[in-house]
Amino acid sequence: MEAPDCETSSLDEETSSLLNNGSSGDCEKGSQLNDFDDNEDTRSELKFDRDLETDAERKKRALIEEALSNNNSTLKTYQELAIDEFGLVGDDLRCKVWPLLLELDPNNLEKTPLLEELSSHSEYEQVVLDVNRSLKRFPPGIPYKQRLALQDQLTVLILRVIIKYPHLRYYQGYHDVAITFLLVVGEALGFSIMERLSTDHLRECMEPTMEKTSYRLTYIYPLLSRVDPQLYEFMDRATVGTMFALPWFLTWFGHSLNQYKDVVRLYDFFLATPPLMPLYVAAALVVERREEVFEQGCDMASIHCLLSQIPDNLDFEAILRRALTYYKNHPPHKLEGDVKKRVKKEAEQRKKEEMRVRKRLNRNNTLWVRFSNRMPTWLLFNYRSRYGLLFATATVLLGYYAYYLKTTNASHSFFGIFNT
Repeated sequence: MEAPDCETSSLDEETSSLLNNGSSGDCEKGSQLNDFDDNEDTRSELKFDRDLETDAERKKRALIEEALSNNNSTLKTYQELAIDEFGLVGDDLRCKVWPLLLELDPNNLEKTPLLEELSSHSEYEQVVLDVNRSLKRFPPGIPYKQRLALQDQLTVLILRVIIKYPHLRYYQGYHDVAITFLLVVGEALGFSIMERLSTDHLRECMEPTMEKTSYRLTYIYPLLSRVDPQLYEFMDRATVGTMFALPWFLTWFGHSLNQYKDVVRLYDFFLATPPLMPLYVAAALVVERREEVFEQGCDMASIHCLLSQIPDNLDFEAILRRALTYYKNHPPHKLEGDVKKRVKKEAEQRKKEEMRVRKRLNRNNTLWVRFSNRMPTWLLFNYRSRYGLLFATATVLLGYYAYYLKTTNASHSFFGIFNT
């Protein structure tokens, strides 16, 4: 398909820059994540409907159960089962296999503290606020008391991690990951899983700034340039940036998907693959929707809006297979050089944009400010001073009086000029 002619987006350039660079390391995390986690959760309710297992899924279930009963099964065995089509099939099997994928011992779990013991932590209020906004992630029709209990368990799970590892910073979206493990394996094992992921897969996301996360998101474009040059060139000219993929990466797509079965299927996959695999899935998802992207007329805002919403009818098995191929053919170390070049180029573009904005502001200055900026400092001392204008007036009058005396040879008093 021929890419449509790309024209400059109608959106103001400042907005384009914000979307393109919104995760700069100079900003605090809270302000950067408001784009996808604002005052309330606006997604449709997470759908927990369970379909009857197909014949193929039942065969896959049998393979998993056989592996669990075989003492010779290895980590690679479980990784292959989690990656292959249908993943781990059901939550009953995930409870058993997910700990094995992270090499955790379900029989050696820490004692769970009470919520009251953790409520003095500085992040407590923010965690509670995010947990209260995540009601749509709980199964529909759940009894009120059970829902409250799950909310408290989720709060405790999150606080336990950041209290145990004070160098790790909670971020909005972390609760989307934690709630998935809580629903599948429960509070005690969920904590062990989140502890391991927070010190490994999610570690860079939990740094004080988003600098490294922003850097990682940049991998999407060098990867697209290799797997779909036409799509890459189109999105690059539209200055789409990477903000659309920020919640995907931070939450393992948990925040952006409406189907529970899709969320847990992706978690099967990510637990069995390298930490940067979510970026490859992001690129594969964009390629899957390439025709829709081209239809947006190369408008940055339209493409960003399109990609920010993931439809329910995507073939995730095909997307995951494509992501695996991408990772095999273009591993992260082969993209690193292009990533550094792109980051440098974007930094230079931001600098030029800042200079352009400053020039625009200077042109909008008042006449007095522009005039005073050009006057010598000895004349005004400080144009912001209330006495600046008075001093300037007195200086001009004295100069005029001296000139008058010189030309008239007059011997008037100091105020003689006003009497002539």
